[in-house]
Formats: sequence, C-alpha cells, structure tokens
Amino acid sequence: MMEEEPEVIEHFCGVYLLYCMNPKYKGRTYIGYTVDPKRRIKQHNAGKKHGGAWKTSNRGPWNMVLIIHGFPNSTSALRFEWAWQHPHMSRRLKHIPKKKSSQKKFDFCLTVLSEMLKIGPWCRLPLTIRWMDYEFSKNYHKYISPPLHMPICYGKVTSSKVKQMQRTKENNVPSQELYFPVEKPLMLCVLCNLILIEKDSVICVKPKCLLTAHLICLAKEFGVDEMILPIGGTCPSCKSNVLWGDLIRKKNGCYQNLEEINSDFFSDSDL
Repeated sequence: MMEEEPEVIEHFCGVYLLYCMNPKYKGRTYIGYTVDPKRRIKQHNAGKKHGGAWKTSNRGPWNMVLIIHGFPNSTSALRFEWAWQHPHMSRRLKHIPKKKSSQKKFDFCLTVLSEMLKIGPWCRLPLTIRWMDYEFSKNYHKYISPPLHMPICYGKVTSSKVKQMQRTKENNVPSQELYFPVEKPLMLCVLCNLILIEKDSVICVKPKCLLTAHLICLAKEFGVDEMILPIGGTCPSCKSNVLWGDLIRKKNGCYQNLEEINSDFFSDSDL
C-alpha cells in the first residue's frame, strides 16, 4: 500500500508526468517541472487563470502519476524536463524510435523516460523515481528500469525549504567581538592534507563522520571512469557508501537534522 503521509523532502526539484482522467481527453499526458508537487497539481486542475498550464487548462481532472526528483538544482531539472518533452529534438535521444501510431502516448513517455535514465548525464544523477498513483505503478512498473543507484519509491511527496543555518550578522555582534574576532581553526583536507576553504569543501552525510575534504579531491577518490563527476563511492573516513548527489545536497544545507541516512543504494561491487 502507498504511504498515507507524504514524504517530506528538502530542496525539492522534480519533473512530473500527468495523465488526463477526463473521458473526453483521457490518455493525454503532460510533462512539467515543479518545486511543490501538491501545489502544482492543484494549479493544473484549477486552470490557467490559477497558475496551470494552457495545455492542461479546462481538460482536467489531471492525475500526477509519476515524478522524478533528486536533481541538484532547477537548471538540471528543467533540462531533463525539456528533453523528456522533446526527445527527438534532444541530441542525446535521437536514437529513440519515434512514437508509433498504435502506441499510446503514456506508454511512449515511459519508454523515453527509461532510456533517459540510462544515458549521460542523467544516469549519473542521484535521482528517485516515485510512483504517486498505486494503480498506475502496478500496471506500468515494468516500463522503467533505472540504474541500481536510483531507487523506485511509492506514495505522495511534499517539499520543504532548506532550514538556513543561523549566522551572526555583523550589526548584531557585540562591539568587542568586532575588534577581537574569534579565529576559526584551520581545516585540512583528509586526502591531500592541504588547507580547506569552506566553499571548496565537502563533508560526509553520515552525522558521526568526521570527513572534511576538497570537492575535487573527493571526486578523484570516487572516480572509477573518465567522468568528472562520480556517481558515488566509499567515504575514506567512515567507509560508508555514499552518493555524490547526497554530498552536494548536504553542502547546500539539506540533512541538517538528520540522525542517520542510508545512502547504500548500491554495493561495493557496483562502484
């Protein structure tokens, strides 16, 4: 059964697939991008005047049956959205055969999606494939076969803003601290043993791990091919399997209240 309570995800960027339930237009699909799935489906069903797209306006009700999330930023998600919408205009998807006249549009959308998840750059992202409609997942789950590090989930999802770390503003600092600032201890990269600057550093997603390293150093440590960005690897400090995308999400402020995270979506033999 699908979860009753929606899963809360920080820094949410998702690309969704709608299915039209209106008997007059049944079978039509729509692909879009959102940072708030709950709000977006309401807009689509309310019509263009309420923020919905003109292609879905007055053709509802629409059902958000599937959403792909875990993109590192909106630009990455929007590029994925465009390629999924226009597979034959994307230079990466020109090998996909055009839709047959006898093929349903929904089936074709899933075929394109499954192929997108297998090729670069998307195959290297820490994406999650989420079925938001149980009946559709039962009937169509075999259409999608993502890489091993991409989990397939079920149930509703809701977005949450990243909680900003409280930083002391200069105007609120006591005057004596302005004249005698507290020096922060130097951080050293565990891999190259050189000084770390915060903006160039990364820490492990495991809350008890003491890893601090240069982004570039850790990328090289994780690298198993010629690609600049790795999929994931074994943390040199705690020896846990971690996804590169989760490390970047941690750097962007996610997982601040996390006690423990399980990023072991793949075994050591998969790296």
